[in-house]
Amino acid sequence: MLSSAAGALPLASLNHISIVCRSVEASLDFYQNVLGFVPIRRPGSFDFDGAWLFNYGIGVHLLQSEDPEKMPRKREINPKDNHISFQCESLASVEKKLAELGIAYVQRCVEEGGINVDQLFFHDPDGFMIEICNCDNLPVISLSGEPVMACKRVASLVAQKQQHQQTTA
Repeated sequence: MLSSAAGALPLASLNHISIVCRSVEASLDFYQNVLGFVPIRRPGSFDFDGAWLFNYGIGVHLLQSEDPEKMPRKREINPKDNHISFQCESLASVEKKLAELGIAYVQRCVEEGGINVDQLFFHDPDGFMIEICNCDNLPVISLSGEPVMACKRVASLVAQKQQHQQTTA
């Protein structure tokens, strides 16, 4: 597994992202009903409106803007904009669901060494970019040459190790 660079912070994983919203209610609906996140309890000591959600091993913290009318509005879907990306099993199913929901999106395909990575990009209600992809098709290769474990690869290696332990026990 790739080790931290000397002097780097001793991090374990990504915990959550925070998104400032025009309307926490509209964003809560989107993140629940479009992306499948589940609301979770949020500390009651906060003195501002918001909501916490969780799924796919990551939290999304929605924060109510103090001045929603001054928030910039994004219209163009630009895949080179800041975004969060989610891996999916079936891009065709995602595309069909986005069309059913009337959510505008753009498609991109990245080709690297004969491997295609298909991507769909769209905005949440506040213009934050969401990417859905089959990015796991593309191997994660460290520039330093050290092995890197990605999502499905970790699960596969753990399963192989467990099988090996069961057959040798």
